[in-house]
Amino acid sequence: MSLKLIGCYLLVINVIGAGVTLWDKIAARNGAWRIPEKTLFLWCVLGGCPGVYLTMRLIRHKTLHRRFMWGIPLIFLAQCAAVLLIRRVIG
Repeated sequence: MSLKLIGCYLLVINVIGAGVTLWDKIAARNGAWRIPEKTLFLWCVLGGCPGVYLTMRLIRHKTLHRRFMWGIPLIFLAQCAAVLLIRRVIG
């Protein structure tokens, strides 16, 4: 798989993750249907941690929830560790 393809994938996933986070913030303000928390975590697991986390910080959404403020960076660190391990094994 080429690095360009991986980069495009990560860009799209992060934009979608940021958009979903923003949508949930707007829904919270308007008392509308909310995005389930597990959906926000799903976008992180799929590679959108930076987009979701930065959006949460910028719009101050779910910043008081420890599971998000600790969980998302931990998912991101685990993903980075997995990439480094795979690179080391594959060479």
